[in-house]
Amino acid sequence: MAAKNKPTPIFVWEGADRNGNRKKGEVQASNMALAKAQLRREGINVLKIKVKPKPLFGMGGPRKKAITPLDIAIFSRQMATMMKSGVPLVQAFEIVGTGHDNANMAEMIMAIKSDVEGGSSLTEALKKFPLYFDDLYCSLVQAGEHAGILDSILDRVATYKEKTEALKSKIKKAMFYPIAVIVVAVVVVTILLMFVIPEFEDLFSGFGAELPAPTLVVVAMSHFVIDYWWALFGGIGATLYIFFYFKKRSRKMRHFLDKLSLKMPVIGPILEKAAISRYARTLETMFAAGTPLVEALGSVSGAVGNIVYSDAVDQIQQEVSTGTQLNKAMSNVNLFPNMVIQMTAIGEEAGSLDSMLGKVADFYEAEVDNLVDGLTSLLEPIIMAVLGVIIGGLVVAMYLPIFQMGNVV
Repeated sequence: MAAKNKPTPIFVWEGADRNGNRKKGEVQASNMALAKAQLRREGINVLKIKVKPKPLFGMGGPRKKAITPLDIAIFSRQMATMMKSGVPLVQAFEIVGTGHDNANMAEMIMAIKSDVEGGSSLTEALKKFPLYFDDLYCSLVQAGEHAGILDSILDRVATYKEKTEALKSKIKKAMFYPIAVIVVAVVVVTILLMFVIPEFEDLFSGFGAELPAPTLVVVAMSHFVIDYWWALFGGIGATLYIFFYFKKRSRKMRHFLDKLSLKMPVIGPILEKAAISRYARTLETMFAAGTPLVEALGSVSGAVGNIVYSDAVDQIQQEVSTGTQLNKAMSNVNLFPNMVIQMTAIGEEAGSLDSMLGKVADFYEAEVDNLVDGLTSLLEPIIMAVLGVIIGGLVVAMYLPIFQMGNVV
C-alpha cells in the first residue's frame, strides 16, 4: 500500500567540496531543502540544484517492476553484509537504493532511509510497508534494535528469507511442469476437436457407411466443443473464479483443501516436509534472535504455509504458554515425525533449541529437494503416456473408418 505513494524525487546538483573542487551528482530526498541539508552534511557547498527531469518514453533509468519476495531477500542480504562491514545504516540504505535496478524497490528503500533519518526506528519505517515486511520480519528487526545486534539479526533474517524463497522455488518447480503440460494438452485437444476433426467428418460423409463407435464419440465431442465452446470455457473460468474466491475467503475451505493436499500421493509428502521445514526454520530464527518462545510461536503460525499446521502451532503455543514443554506440545498435535520431536527434546534439555531446529530445517529442506527431483522424474513418463493415450486415441478414432474401408477393399 505504502509503496504506491508518490515516488521520492531525485535532484541533480552542482557544487564544490571542502577543498574547492567542483563536483556534481544526484541525490534523492523528499524535497529540495532536505537534499541541500544532506549535501551539506557530506561537505558539499551547493551552487546549483534542480529536480531531475523524467526521461522520454520511460527510458534511461531503472524500470518499475513489482517487488517480489526475492527482492526482499536480496535486500536483506545486502544490508546485512554492509552493516557487518561497518557501513552506517543510513549510508547502507543510500548505497542499496541508488544502485537498485527496480525503480519501485529503490523508491521504497529511499523512503525507509528518509524515515530513519527523520528519527524513526528501522522497525517503524519497515512497518509502513506491510505488504513486503510482515510481522515476522519486523519482530526480528525490532529484537535486533533493542539488543543492539541489528547487523547479526539482519544476517539471520537474510539467511531465513533466502532459505524460505529457495524452498518455495522448489515446490513451484514441482507443480509447474505438470500444470504446463496439462495446459498444452488441453490446447492441442481443443485445436484437434475444433479444426481437424470437422475435416475428417466431411471426408467420412461421402463414404455412405456407418462409422465406428469411437469415431462417432469423437465427432460428437467435436460438435459439442464447436457449438458450446463459449459455455465450456466460460464454465471452466467461472468454476476457477468461484474456487479461488472462496479459497481466499473461507477458512473452512482452506482447511479442507490443505488437509486433502497432505493426503495426496507423492504431492502430500512434499507439502508435509515443506511445512515442517518452515516451522523449524522460522522458530529457529525467532528463538535465536532472543524472542520468547511463546511469542515466537505466534509468528511461526502464519509462516508454515499450511492451515492444518498453522492450527497445530496455535495449539502448541497455548500449551507452551501454560508450562508444557515444546516437545510434549508438538507430540500432542500428532503431526510431527518422532525424529523432529526427539531432536526438539534434546535441544530443550541441552539449551541449544535454535541449533537443533536449524538441523531439522536443513534435513527437511534437503528432503524436499530430493522429493521434487524424484517427482519430476516420475511425472515425465506418466504425463507423456497420458498425452499419448489422449491424442493417440483421437487420431486412431478418426482413422478407423479408413482402416475399415481398406479391409473391405
